[in-house]
Amino acid sequence: MTVNAPTPLTALRAADVAAWIRRTSQLISTHADELTALDAAIGDADHGANMKRGLAAAVEALPEQPETPAAVLKQTAMALISKVGGAAGPLYGTFFLRMSTACAGQQSLDVAALAEAVAAGIGGIVQRGNAESGDKTMIDAWNPALSALRTGAAAPAPAETGSALAAAVEQAAAAADAGRAATAPMLAKKGRASYLGERSVGHVDPGAASTALIMQALADVVSGTAAGAA
Repeated sequence: MTVNAPTPLTALRAADVAAWIRRTSQLISTHADELTALDAAIGDADHGANMKRGLAAAVEALPEQPETPAAVLKQTAMALISKVGGAAGPLYGTFFLRMSTACAGQQSLDVAALAEAVAAGIGGIVQRGNAESGDKTMIDAWNPALSALRTGAAAPAPAETGSALAAAVEQAAAAADAGRAATAPMLAKKGRASYLGERSVGHVDPGAASTALIMQALADVVSGTAAGAA
C-alpha cells in the first residue's frame, strides 16, 4: 500500500494557528524537564514547569472554532501572561500579543505575513526585555528564525511541494535550533544568568531552547507531520 506524504500548508488559517499552539504545548510538555534543567544551571529552575503550565492553559483557552489567526494569538498571549511566572510569561505573552496585532483582520497568513507578524512579536520582546543578539537570551533563537522567514518570503515556492511557507518555516526552525545551540558559549548579559558572569558560559539559554521548540512546533504543523495537533 502506498502511503501519501503529508500535504504542507501554503498559508496559516485560524485552525492552523490553534494547531500550532497545541503542538507547542505537546513539545514543551515533553521537554519540560530538559528546560528546567537548563534553567537550573543559570536561572530559577522553573522554566520548564512554567512553560508547561502556561501552554496547557493556552490550549484550554482555545475556542472550538477560532475565527481568525489574530484571535487565537491574542487568547494565547492572555493565557501565558496570566499563567507563566518569571520573565518568560510577559515576554512570550508580549510576543503573541504583538503577533496578534500585526495580523489583525487577516483570515490567513502566507509566509510574508507570518514573517511580519513574527517580526512584530520579536519587537515586543526586545522592547520589554531590552535584549539584543549576543546577550544569551531567546532573541538569539528568534532573530535567526526571522531572518530565515524573510529569506523564504522572497524566494519562489519549491517545485516539489509548492509551499513557500513550508520551506521557510522549516528553515526558520533549523535556524532557531542553531541559535539555541549558539547560546552555550555566550556570556549572559541579561536576566538572572548575567549575575553568574563567566559561570554562565557553557550553558544553553533556556529561553532560546523553548523558542526553538515553538518554531519546531510550527514546522511540524505546516509540514503536516504534527500528529494529534490538529
